[in-house]
Amino acid sequence: MSGYRFDRLKILVVDDNAHMRKLVVTILQAFGAIQIFEAPDGERAWILLRDANPDVVILDWMMEGMSGLEFVKQVRTSPQTPNPFVPVIMLTGHTHIDHVRQARDAGVNEFLAKPVSVKAILTRLISVIEHPRPYVRTKSYFGPCRRRRGADEYRGPERRAVADATALE
Repeated sequence: MSGYRFDRLKILVVDDNAHMRKLVVTILQAFGAIQIFEAPDGERAWILLRDANPDVVILDWMMEGMSGLEFVKQVRTSPQTPNPFVPVIMLTGHTHIDHVRQARDAGVNEFLAKPVSVKAILTRLISVIEHPRPYVRTKSYFGPCRRRRGADEYRGPERRAVADATALE
């Protein structure tokens, strides 16, 4: 498995499908996670987020009432959120590139496609722990930096530098 100890990690699993929730919880327990909180919808997840203050949230996109996307936006932007920096792993069957972009633009840290594998969950969990991305705040966005690669790999024009330079004039 891995050399990680997940026994002190608090994880919130949000999915309206009880079987999928149980599968994810069972996988997390196999990793050694003990403090796992479950919610069948976004409203209950919001209560658990405030009460339990989890270290990681694994959440489905499509749910009755508050969708996973709406939940992430609320976590990132609401004045009542206990931790707008909590890592969120979106777990969904909606894997079209437009959905991935919407999740990224809402503030999701990692994206997992259903059907899910043990290895995929472990990889994403380790990713949000070991390689946290810096958070960015703009007029229209707050969340993890949407750039997946390092700045040294980018070969195009530097838009941020240009915008900063014009703002100083």
